[in-house]
Amino acid sequence: MELRRGQVARSRAGRDRGTFLAVLECRPPWALVADGRRRPLERPKRKRLIHLAPTARVLPEEALLANGRLRAALGRAAGEEARPESGPESTKL
Repeated sequence: MELRRGQVARSRAGRDRGTFLAVLECRPPWALVADGRRRPLERPKRKRLIHLAPTARVLPEEALLANGRLRAALGRAAGEEARPESGPESTKL
């Protein structure tokens, strides 16, 4: 899957492993990512593409304008990723 601006990706390696990040810019083999807290928009992280697991979620451009908006949008995206899918497997204990 090709990364694009606003796409949510999960970090697969590094100190931020497991966290959700927003892609600000993608220039293979690197992407600039931010989360609005540890990596604010003013100081994005340069991360290799192989260390990012893209999700299907793409944030609106308005979410990329301020750190607070970015944190809120990533929180919603992370919550949606953590929800179990409905079906017979999710009802088993």
